Amino acid sequence: MSILINKDTKVITQGITGKTGQFHTRMCREYANGKNAFVAGVNPKRAGEDFEGVPIFATVKDAKAETGADVSVIYVPPAGAAAAIWEAVEADLDLVVCITEGIPVRDMLEVRNKMKAKEAAGGKKTLLLGPNCPGLITPDEIKIGIMPGHIHRKGRIGVVSRSGTLTYEAVAQVTELGLGQSSAVGIGGDPINGLKHIDILKLFNDDPETDAVIMIGEIGGPDEVEAARWAKDNMKKPVVGFIAGVTAPPGKRMGHAGALISGGADTADAKLAVMEECGIRTTRNPSEMGKLLKTVL
Repeated sequence: MSILINKDTKVITQGITGKTGQFHTRMCREYANGKNAFVAGVNPKRAGEDFEGVPIFATVKDAKAETGADVSVIYVPPAGAAAAIWEAVEADLDLVVCITEGIPVRDMLEVRNKMKAKEAAGGKKTLLLGPNCPGLITPDEIKIGIMPGHIHRKGRIGVVSRSGTLTYEAVAQVTELGLGQSSAVGIGGDPINGLKHIDILKLFNDDPETDAVIMIGEIGGPDEVEAARWAKDNMKKPVVGFIAGVTAPPGKRMGHAGALISGGADTADAKLAVMEECGIRTTRNPSEMGKLLKTVL
């Protein structure tokens, strides 16, 4: 059991013929059950060809019809990435993982509104992870995205993070402590994205094979606070937390597009305070996440 993906997941790579798409599809296929999991690629100009044995189709619909794939991962450049997300949503996939960084906010706004409208009209709900995220992994089963596979170990700790590199940091610490992960999910740092901390916490809460969760946030936006408030009333498992950006000056955009502090409530200090109030143990030192986790088990 895992959240969102497992060894039986079938994956389409959108943008499989670009340098990034080729490299990471190769890496994902070399990890655990990847050879069986990555079943198709999409590039309208290269339909009928293949990439190292993975057949390439003109559209996501064609790829799904031929292979039965239920998830897609997107390495399409920023200008076309929102259209690629919508194509996957229109094909009624279960989950779309968008790795692409730098998608115009307006494009994401349009896609999000179209996704909401489709759902409101009774269409299938497709989950979106990202954009601007490292993807997700269920250790020893499947990885979809750009995370280094070798630092992961199968275990019972869930990891959810807005920062890619801090996801790897938490994972490496948990592995070093001999605990391992049930699943690790990078939700991405853009202001308009798909799955939020709260959505992933709900999935971990319901997963019988997850015992505790590390939740990593960043300055900017209300997501971590909403997740903490939900966790206070509903979470049956211990959660430990870290917020990146304690030293960031207010009003300055920091790295991730979502990491812009607007008022008082979305600074690192404010988020950490709310998380503590809601029963989430926090640390201000990213190198202590694993040790902190061990104290709540």
